[in-house]
Amino acid sequence: MTGVHACEGLVLGIESSCDETAAALVRGGREILADVVFSQVQEHAHWGGVVPEIAGRGHLRDILPAIQGCLSLANISCLEVDAIAVTSQPGLLGSLFIGTTAAKALAWSWKKPLIAVHHIEAHAYAALMSADEWEFPYVTLIASGGHTSLYQSNSPTEHQLLGRTRDDAAGEALDKAASMLGLGYPGGPAIQNAAANGNPKAFPFKRPLLSPDSLDFSFSGLKTALLYKLKGPGGKKTDPTLAESVDLAGMAASFEAAVMDTLAKKCLRACAQKDIPRILVGGGVARNQRLRDILPEQAEAVGVKVTFAKPEHCTDNAVMIAGLGHALWKSGMMAELDFQVSATG
Repeated sequence: MTGVHACEGLVLGIESSCDETAAALVRGGREILADVVFSQVQEHAHWGGVVPEIAGRGHLRDILPAIQGCLSLANISCLEVDAIAVTSQPGLLGSLFIGTTAAKALAWSWKKPLIAVHHIEAHAYAALMSADEWEFPYVTLIASGGHTSLYQSNSPTEHQLLGRTRDDAAGEALDKAASMLGLGYPGGPAIQNAAANGNPKAFPFKRPLLSPDSLDFSFSGLKTALLYKLKGPGGKKTDPTLAESVDLAGMAASFEAAVMDTLAKKCLRACAQKDIPRILVGGGVARNQRLRDILPEQAEAVGVKVTFAKPEHCTDNAVMIAGLGHALWKSGMMAELDFQVSATG
């Protein structure tokens, strides 16, 4: 498919899969009229990660203000909305229930079509929204706190899995590394900030590329290697804190480089195997500046074009839900009011 298929149609998107409560209005799958996100980062920072019960309470508090704020910001009435799209999987079950219950209630009361959206596929759509023109297929990397996967994307709604993480996701590895380094939560931005003045070659972490042809990921060994560098073989995360002599910036930069280099190499390996000269990148880890620098540089050297989702649409948001919802709706892929949510993809 060449060119962007822009049909009219105003979709209200609702996202509540984890710890962001979001609503957005998108016309024609491309034009963003309103984008509202209520973040819970500060509420979870004390715990070093997302606490499902706290997330659920936050969604209950914020879901209606997010939707109402979105409509108000765009100066749109419910009568002008053509369809409602909502994240149905994967995610925290309690969080998903809150978003989908709100969407189902609105679809019933407003008499609008309802679309159930796969959160990971929506991250791919977020990257498509950054492209001036679409030319399928793509190799698509989705890297976040809970998921690291490679796909062959044949259309906005058709994605074939090529490889996935066997253990920790890239974002999860960054969170755990930041915790070990005492950098706080969320780990991705904390690692990036600490690495800004560090030497990425200070500590030679081995890149976990697995077998020469593998498109899977594995970051648990890299995380253990960091632990050993900090506290020696057999060291535990709960052991005494870092010695003052540790090069914190160099350690952060070296770990970040190992993760991002691995992601880049796997993307290009998939392009070579599938003979596809185009890459889409989405998910929270796609905000990382090192990845945004090295992947296009390495890709250009082998004739591959890379498109990243906009930074504000890499983390969880409802713009991507409304955008993909539009594509699903135009393809006739509507959901019934009794559809079920799923914690897994």
